[in-house]
Amino acid sequence: MNERESGDGSFDGPRDEDWADDEGRRWPLSWQQLYPRERWLWFERLWSDVCALRERYRLAVRSGWWEDQVQVEVLAALAAWTERYDSGEWDDPPGKLALLYDLERVSELIRDGLDPFYPERDRVLFVRYLIDLGCLPPPGRRPDDPPERADRKRY
Repeated sequence: MNERESGDGSFDGPRDEDWADDEGRRWPLSWQQLYPRERWLWFERLWSDVCALRERYRLAVRSGWWEDQVQVEVLAALAAWTERYDSGEWDDPPGKLALLYDLERVSELIRDGLDPFYPERDRVLFVRYLIDLGCLPPPGRRPDDPPERADRKRY
């Protein structure tokens, strides 16, 4: 049980209107201390980010990356790093070059796994994993709905 959940199994988290994609909100780099619905949104956001990073930087992401905590943390950190440059929050050309040079090291950390990651094929396994983790989709969403932030062409 999450320490922020009540003992009777009910959810004491934010209200439904708090689930909107808030551009000013910075998500944590780890999902462990989040409410069940926040966990779902966190992983869904990471899914979309991984799909984009995979194409943008030609990363060899492997199927099942969501089951490996090191890969999850590496991909979350890379997504946060690139987002700060993309948003204009950081404007540091040497830092951006460092990010690009570090892609080789990132690739080493995410190489475990036999099969390449294919979003169309792996989405069902990803959703099953989230459900097994105890994550809850936001109200009005079904577990098999594609991520809200995702590029619909990928699904």
